[in-house]
Amino acid sequence: MVASIASPSVNDFSVGPFEFHAYGLSFVVAIAVALWIIVRRWEARGGDREVVYDVAIWAFPAGVIGARLYYLATSWSEVPDAWWGPFAIWEGGLGSWGAFTAGALVAVWRLRRAGVSVGVALDVAAPALLVAHAIGRVGGNYVNQELFGGPTDLPWAVEIDPGNRPAGYEQDTTFHPTHLYEAIWDLALAGFLVWLERHREIQPPGLFALYVTGYSAFRIFEELLRVDPSHYILGLRLNFFVAIVFTMAGATWFAWCQGWWGSRTLPAQQRAGP
Repeated sequence: MVASIASPSVNDFSVGPFEFHAYGLSFVVAIAVALWIIVRRWEARGGDREVVYDVAIWAFPAGVIGARLYYLATSWSEVPDAWWGPFAIWEGGLGSWGAFTAGALVAVWRLRRAGVSVGVALDVAAPALLVAHAIGRVGGNYVNQELFGGPTDLPWAVEIDPGNRPAGYEQDTTFHPTHLYEAIWDLALAGFLVWLERHREIQPPGLFALYVTGYSAFRIFEELLRVDPSHYILGLRLNFFVAIVFTMAGATWFAWCQGWWGSRTLPAQQRAGP
């Protein structure tokens, strides 16, 4: 092995009686950065930032709840065996697919109540959500030494402490840093979406549909590398199949909202934006 990426030796710290966990802190930072980006993008379109704050107050908690419920449903064996186990998000355990569904549904509800264009608002949020994903992967999964791939001796392999290695991999020391792969992909996809909206005429919510498609498509590749505990179907990880479903749904959604088949007439408000 020529080189490798060292993992942090600690993932929490204390200030007086308070203990702070990297996973929770990264989540807070991810929300703050995403909110800042969304507000800037929304106001650039003439929107009111109060609408963003209202949606965030409802959608982000809904996303956390949905993400945790998905994790509990698919990885119950990984939950701490205590009464507080289902609530212990500081130990890790948030499923993106649950966050997608719950957060998006609640956001659409609040946007409709505010009387603004749902499609434009979703497009505004898409790049910001990808940046939030990237922050969470680095600040949470990398620091926690979790959700990595199989053993490798590539120069960018990540070192994993013995206590964090899955069963059957105790003798391996370096693994694919799939959390870092995903972070790089998310940032690249966010940049691509911003470029696309400036250089092409994309009908809303086309950018959001591409966010769902692109993120999910990368997860297909990622799930083939990861070795953390999971439920398996036909010898493949459950999330591999979920990623395929979301990729196909996102691509179909994008094609439909661009009018690539049939005819689609956009509501006047959606064409106009905020």
